[in-house]
Amino acid sequence: MNEKEILEKAFEFHGHICWASAVGVRAGLAALKALGVQRTGTSGELHCIVEIGDNHGAQCFADGVQYATGCTLGKGNIEKAGWGKLALTLIDKQNEKSVRVSYKPTRHKLIAESTFMRKRAQGIPPTKIPKEEAMEMVKIIWDAPEDEILKIEEVKDHPYEDFGEVMGLVPCDSCGELVARPYLRVVGNKHMCIPCSGYDV
Repeated sequence: MNEKEILEKAFEFHGHICWASAVGVRAGLAALKALGVQRTGTSGELHCIVEIGDNHGAQCFADGVQYATGCTLGKGNIEKAGWGKLALTLIDKQNEKSVRVSYKPTRHKLIAESTFMRKRAQGIPPTKIPKEEAMEMVKIIWDAPEDEILKIEEVKDHPYEDFGEVMGLVPCDSCGELVARPYLRVVGNKHMCIPCSGYDV
């Protein structure tokens, strides 16, 4: 897949077209290139830390990063730092190297003034805005020179201790639903899921 196809697939994955997921794709691809690695299909190769938080605009950045790098929630090789920033650190676990890539807001005024963002400010959902208007905004990011919109830091040594997966699912003695072993809680002589056990964690 070329980069444009990756962007289009990322929008499909994300569910709508937006500038923040486009930034995430570009940042993810730049991080892969800096480390000299390919998109991952397993949890044993790469780990990603995205610096977004919760309940703020531009969290869509993380979906772009996930699609570009292959680091996903389901594989357990991506996590949120919770700092509310559009940045990521990609870790090459096998070579113990990492790189941080962040968004430079040099073109952000153009994005904010786009027809798409004006409609979003009126409460119009992104899926109700014409594709042409959305892509006009995306091109502000996608067509920009990389060094104008991304800060790519130096690759650094990054020791990484991987504890691996704990295999096995066990039925909760209360509700009967399958639970991953590390999440079982002991209540008397029963092994229960967290909700049934009454424990907070």
